Amino acid sequence: MIELAALATFAFTVLVIELTPGPNMAWLAVLSVSEGRRAGFAAVAGIALGLTVVAAAAALGLGALLEQVDWLYETLRWAGVAFLVYLGLEGWLKANARQETPEHQSNLRYFAHGFLINALNPKAALFYVSVFPQFIRPDAPVAPQAAMLAVISVSIATLIHLGIVALAGSARRFLEDPKRHRIFQRTLSLLLIGVAIWLLMATAR
Repeated sequence: MIELAALATFAFTVLVIELTPGPNMAWLAVLSVSEGRRAGFAAVAGIALGLTVVAAAAALGLGALLEQVDWLYETLRWAGVAFLVYLGLEGWLKANARQETPEHQSNLRYFAHGFLINALNPKAALFYVSVFPQFIRPDAPVAPQAAMLAVISVSIATLIHLGIVALAGSARRFLEDPKRHRIFQRTLSLLLIGVAIWLLMATAR
């Protein structure tokens, strides 16, 4: 199996990448401020599932397919960016009026959104395709090693996302004033749209 030193290096690499502002971080902040921690936690669960699916797909070779088939890569790329822009616009509109939705329905919706953000992110698949092979020993079975790396990366990402939800949820208490809440949520929503534009440029081939 993979040596402990290699696992530690991989974990540190994932930590640095996950601490870099990205679509998950921006959206979780918007969601947790506007809807609270429960909505944020539901989204984190969806993100974790999305990352797990992407990691499994990459391990099965689907990630390499994205590198070879340009139209498939571009389709996922544009779909992911469009979805982030949609979430940013939704957050902007909700800053004016919050809709009352049954909790179990809204949580399921946020779970699905979290899953889609990552399932439609080709950059996540390319991360697994490009980084995993550097830590996998060719003289040992590949599947168990890939599974171990996937568990480590998803676990680190999930812990960071939970921290973001907790912090943003705490900030919500200080934003009970409607005007401050509206300004803050709109700022985060614009940030999310900005992240979508950055992601579009960063993933261009």
